Amino acid sequence: MKKLTETVQSGDWKNEKHVPVLHVEKKDGELKIKAEVGEEIEHPNTLEHHIEWIKVFFQPEGGKFPIEVGSYRFCAHGEEEVYSKPMVDCHIKTEKGGVVSALSYCNIHGLWENAQEI
Repeated sequence: MKKLTETVQSGDWKNEKHVPVLHVEKKDGELKIKAEVGEEIEHPNTLEHHIEWIKVFFQPEGGKFPIEVGSYRFCAHGEEEVYSKPMVDCHIKTEKGGVVSALSYCNIHGLWENAQEI
């Protein structure tokens, strides 16, 4: 049996539409984080094939574990021709550097991750 961590996939977000793209700006003790699935290659986001959620984590430098700083669920998958766009903005206060990570879940292709060192 596979461990959950063995099912998480990653790749180059410019060539793989499931990898969450991270844009992080550090300014005045605040991290402004944008996580999006499908920035370069749009994800379909239909009832049959969609991003269900994105979670954002921050692991401070020297910290033992990542801290979940945001959890976002996308619920509109074509009802009345309304579709969620899997994109989130998250702001946290910290003076520390570290690693920002995003984890996304596609209902067909599973778990995908990306990380960026700050």
